[in-house]
Amino acid sequence: MPQDDHGELDSLVRKRIRALRMAQGWSLDELATRARLSPSTLSRIENGQRRLALDQLVTLARALDTSLDQLVETAADDVISSPVIDAAHQRMQWLIRADPGMTVIRQRMTDPPPDSPSRMRAHPGREWLVVLSGTAVLLLGNRRLRVETNQAAEFPTMLPHAIGAEGGPCEVLGIFDRDARRGHQRSEGAE
Repeated sequence: MPQDDHGELDSLVRKRIRALRMAQGWSLDELATRARLSPSTLSRIENGQRRLALDQLVTLARALDTSLDQLVETAADDVISSPVIDAAHQRMQWLIRADPGMTVIRQRMTDPPPDSPSRMRAHPGREWLVVLSGTAVLLLGNRRLRVETNQAAEFPTMLPHAIGAEGGPCEVLGIFDRDARRGHQRSEGAE
């Protein structure tokens, strides 16, 4: 690693330690106690007056409830991603790089939910969705739920479910875990 890169990483890690400590609302003394360090040692680590030692980084990562990988991560090149557009289903889809099993989908719906229980889906996984505009109807098992603009719903997808618009178009943003995404992909392939 070139010396400049090492210095940038060193500075970044020190800033992260301080930012994570402050985000928890902890004083130097509180984090030092949790990490079994003296407050002066922690202060010198945060201010760049003491060398970063691997054993201290591991201890600090644990005390801050993070991992060593996250504490020293530098990959921030791919911050912005573009959606995959599925015009046939009126939606956009983004994969979450940090968790490849998760997918975010934005979908415009104009049709009401199916009126036949045989068209409801059930599959392993979990879904979370928020209505961005309009009103959605979520059929969940034997329940019919209205989800208004800015309301969210979260449910296990083993319950038979379907969603549609009520009273005009609605836009929904959904987050699917790996199993829920696969279940929807299989269902769409069968249509």
